[in-house]
Amino acid sequence: MRVTYPFTAIVGQEKMKRALLLNAVHPLIGGVLIRGERGTAKSTAARGLAALLPSIEAVDGCPFACRPDLTAGLCSSCRLAAETGELPVSMRDTPFVDLPVSATEDRVVGTLDIEKAIQKGERHFEPGILAAANRGVLYVDEVNLLDDHVVDLLLDSAAMGVNVVEREGISVQHPSRFVLVGSMNPEEGDLRPQLLDRFAHSVDVVGIHTPKERVEILRRRTRFEQDSTRFGADFASDAGKLGDRIIEARRLYDSVTYTDKDLYTIAALTSSFHVDGHRADIVILKTARAQAAFEGRTSITDRDILLAAELALPHRMKKQPFQDAALRPEQLESNMRQARAEAEEAFDDDEAMEEADASGASSEKKAQRVMNPTN
Repeated sequence: MRVTYPFTAIVGQEKMKRALLLNAVHPLIGGVLIRGERGTAKSTAARGLAALLPSIEAVDGCPFACRPDLTAGLCSSCRLAAETGELPVSMRDTPFVDLPVSATEDRVVGTLDIEKAIQKGERHFEPGILAAANRGVLYVDEVNLLDDHVVDLLLDSAAMGVNVVEREGISVQHPSRFVLVGSMNPEEGDLRPQLLDRFAHSVDVVGIHTPKERVEILRRRTRFEQDSTRFGADFASDAGKLGDRIIEARRLYDSVTYTDKDLYTIAALTSSFHVDGHRADIVILKTARAQAAFEGRTSITDRDILLAAELALPHRMKKQPFQDAALRPEQLESNMRQARAEAEEAFDDDEAMEEADASGASSEKKAQRVMNPTN
């Protein structure tokens, strides 16, 4: 049995870990693209995230791991079974699915079960990778080498939380909500801008150059290879606490509120970076809510918006020839302050106009009473 390197044992790479954790809190954020050189813990972090999450309660025997307590999200088979009686329940480990670069569209979305079609002349759906990854983590290494239409399918399912298959006389719809993690080495080529924009978050990781941290990485890796069971036990307590925080944040997410000023701030911030489209605005709002929920709060703050923008904007910024598209922290903070100031000014003006309108209406009523004392 393969033992996974603990997520909490990874040294450094805080931004990458934060992006993964927030997507685990709310998978419909839309996934994480990790770009970096070889040996920077990209795949280790993805596998560690799945191992960090607690076991899930699923309908026994269901290939899609349907949630028995969520009737609206059941597959067709579980929905029929629920109408006739109580669904059997079993516990499963959180799925981790590693998508091979050679995966075809049929393998990803599912297809007709050829064996049953030949032997029995019946149409049966054979679930694919999207079914296996439901409620878990789907990891795509070297995503830039995958066929574009397959990447499109993955991103659509990650954004909608459902997989719809219409082919060969089969019409199937099943839940497909997962944390999508893609990794790539930019030296091997980049994704097309259209696909790059579909990833909610993008994180650039580099090797750690501080000698002290490199020594700690070496020490931990050596201990893991010598006795992985004991090494995992050393970090089990931290992993358990982090897993509990994710579960609690999932429960809290829908309760996290935001104001119109927050929305204006997000819009002004993305506009200041000349970002095309509105996907970045939506991602920042979802991420800010997840950040607040992860910290146990029920309303978002400027800090949440800033941390969300740090993950949502770098790969969406326009890059001119011979220009570095990196998002500098000081630039982001400056634009954030300006965006909040614009929001405060805009809403102060609106409130002043409303007060003026109310005052004018009151004065008009008084004048009418003077002119028409019998009314």
